[in-house]
Amino acid sequence: MSITYYGYPKCGTCRKAKKWLEMNELDFQEVNIAENPPAEKELKEMIAASSLDIKKFFNVSGKKYRELNLKDRLPNMTDEEKISLLASDGMLIKRPIVFGHGKVTVGFKEEEFDTVWAN
Repeated sequence: MSITYYGYPKCGTCRKAKKWLEMNELDFQEVNIAENPPAEKELKEMIAASSLDIKKFFNVSGKKYRELNLKDRLPNMTDEEKISLLASDGMLIKRPIVFGHGKVTVGFKEEEFDTVWAN
């Protein structure tokens, strides 16, 4: 199984994460999260591997999140509805996401990448 990096080219945090992956010579497949968001099945795998609440996968500072009033709507949604919503629009997903080998990181913190992805 390989590593998949979901990022958005215009996102500075995503560029930092990609640079970290390259500098640490990790072999990864790059996917533009806006054009090709992860499918529901993959999102379920990511969420399970992360042990994070589904809410942590939402880009809470994003324009789309605010437009859809998700701060108020999410508490009343089922996990299936949340996952379906995330899969429908990559701009709703917190980025970058790096997933592979049963591991996942959401967002970019260098110390977390050092712990999770460094060989």
